[in-house]
Amino acid sequence: MTQVKDGDTVRIHYTGTLTDGSVFDSSDGRDPLEFTVGSGQIIPGLDKAMPGMAVGDKKRVEIGMMQAYGPRHADREIEVPLEQLPPDIPREVGITLAMRGEDGQEMPVQVVDVTETHMKLDANHRLAGQDLIFDIELVAIG
Repeated sequence: MTQVKDGDTVRIHYTGTLTDGSVFDSSDGRDPLEFTVGSGQIIPGLDKAMPGMAVGDKKRVEIGMMQAYGPRHADREIEVPLEQLPPDIPREVGITLAMRGEDGQEMPVQVVDVTETHMKLDANHRLAGQDLIFDIELVAIG
């Protein structure tokens, strides 16, 4: 039976949960996730769990935050005066906006607080600082 090795393109079904059991993502009802093992296309902890699996194998993988999206960084939270924002931007906590970084790259930021004068934006990945659990099933190799 063929087993996954670095460089293989694989397809998996998965359900990702937090340690409290809440689901943050799943391929349920969608096509399997396809990626090349060892290429850095997915988080390191999940990538490292793939070698040795065969089609049909299922496993649960517990991934610490350092092998997932890393720790939260306080310096990725910024307060922006409302007068510096275009007037058509909604002033709502919880929405995601796109912002350009100093390098010109667009990045998603979440609105975490709005006052009468400022909007606080968080550029940390929404799963930063979290340990994750993935239930995966290898659907195909190649």
